[in-house]
Amino acid sequence: MTPFDRPPVGMNLARTAKVVAQAFDAALVEAGGTLPVWLTLLSVKSKELANQRELAGMIGIQGATLTHHLNAMEAQGLLTRRRDPENRRVHQVALTDAGEALFEKLRTAALAFDKRLRTGIADERLAEFAVVLAALRANAGG
Repeated sequence: MTPFDRPPVGMNLARTAKVVAQAFDAALVEAGGTLPVWLTLLSVKSKELANQRELAGMIGIQGATLTHHLNAMEAQGLLTRRRDPENRRVHQVALTDAGEALFEKLRTAALAFDKRLRTGIADERLAEFAVVLAALRANAGG
């Protein structure tokens, strides 16, 4: 048996990640959003991030691209931005009622997609899979 009798782990993981990402994107689009919009709404809702640079990092985009997304979302009435009175260089971002409503629609779509992905896989196997993914991330970083 040679190492290439089955696809290398990295190739298999990359293919799977692409298929899953495309399907997740499609589920979000069907619900009225996109992955960057969902990640932005989720981040603002969770209040975990202190500034736009951190938000951009979490979403995996450049600051200028985030500004574009925030401008569009603000124009759509999904969020508001205002300068922090204690630090004028920092924007405080908050969801509007429309942003809250879209958050709930996308949250429902994300949970349904997660349930779909888990179909037929025992919780124990998913827990083991999470451990394997963490090891792969650690190995890739090393």
